[in-house]
Parts: sequence; C-alpha cells; structure tokens
Amino acid sequence: MTRLILGSASTSRARILNQADIAFTVRVSDVDEPAAVAAAQEKLDGEQLTPAMEAQLLADMKASAVANLPGINSRPSVLVLGCDSVFELDGASYGKPYQVDVAVQRWKQMRGRTGVLHTGHALVDAATGTRAQRTVSTRVSFAEPSDAEIQRYAQSGEPLNCAGGFTIDGRGSAFIDSIEGDHLSVIGVSPAALHSMLAELGHSITDLWSPPRR
Repeated sequence: MTRLILGSASTSRARILNQADIAFTVRVSDVDEPAAVAAAQEKLDGEQLTPAMEAQLLADMKASAVANLPGINSRPSVLVLGCDSVFELDGASYGKPYQVDVAVQRWKQMRGRTGVLHTGHALVDAATGTRAQRTVSTRVSFAEPSDAEIQRYAQSGEPLNCAGGFTIDGRGSAFIDSIEGDHLSVIGVSPAALHSMLAELGHSITDLWSPPRR
C-alpha cells in the first residue's frame, strides 16, 4: 500500500490534498531556506539562481530532508512530497514578507501589475531515493487596491507567511484580477503535478484515494 507524506506544515497544502481525497500524513521538514539558497547560488559560479530554480531547489530539499529521517527512509512504498513557492516580479524572487511593513511595500510594488508564482514539487521514494520533479508557474495579475486597503490587508496578518505576500483563497482574493495557469499551485500544491509525478515513479494517484463508502 502506497503511503504519502507531506513534508510541509502548510495548512493550505493540506487542505488541497484533503479536498482531492488524497490520503497523507504530515512530517515537517527542517530546512534552513536562506542558507540553502545562498549555497546553491554560490555553486552557480556567477550565474543567477532564477525564481523557478529556487522554488524547485527548496521543494527538493524539503522532500529529501523528510525522506531521510530515521524510520522513514527504510520503509517501502513511502513517498514524500515537498513543495515550495517563490513569487517572481521583474526577474526578482520574493518569498514570505513576514513583517507588515514589508508586505505593504510589496503590494505597492505589485498592484496593477502581473507576476509569476512558481511552485516547485518534489516526490521522493523514501526507500530508493528515486524522485520526480515538477515546477508549476502561474501568472497572477493584481488589481489596484488603495494604500489604506493594502495597509489593512497587511495588518490582518494573512499575507505575512505567504510567498509573494498574497493569497488567492482568502482576503487577498479581492485584490487579484486574474490567474493564468494552475490556481491550486498558487495556493500551495498542484494535484495535477502530483498525479504526473506519481505516474513517473510507477504509482497511481487512485491508490491514495480513500476507499468508497459503503
């Protein structure tokens, strides 16, 4: 029986998987994201780590960190899913703002414009180390909220722990004009990407569905 572990504490990712009736458990990865990005950038020897590369790198590291935990790495048919999102605007990477003033600054920069939300996905077979990867990139066009609306949104706390400082499934949805691509990947994880990665590793997403109710 195939078992899926989500290597993320994200409630949004867990909600998407639950809504897709995908059975999983959660083990949070312990990855120093800034250090990982800095180390990867140094290895590129002058080349730029793109936002899409950064998202996939962190997804890979999170999945690997959980897959290598004692008690997990020796179990057959255990798959670990790691995800990470990075927002790109004008070629620059933007992660979580964490602070209200940073979120306000971001929104004043983003409003009325279009950026790309990259979500990296990595699926690792814990026993063999075999992996599949998918980066899903979605264009997000923003409305033009007023300065007062931006301030109140930032102070609500909703955008502080979101890549790019926005959501499309909460208060922030009022300030989004359009989405071009996989909207679920913007929220946190793409079931379509998961389906594709499972198939690549020789599994079916239907194996993770709950049994029919009698």
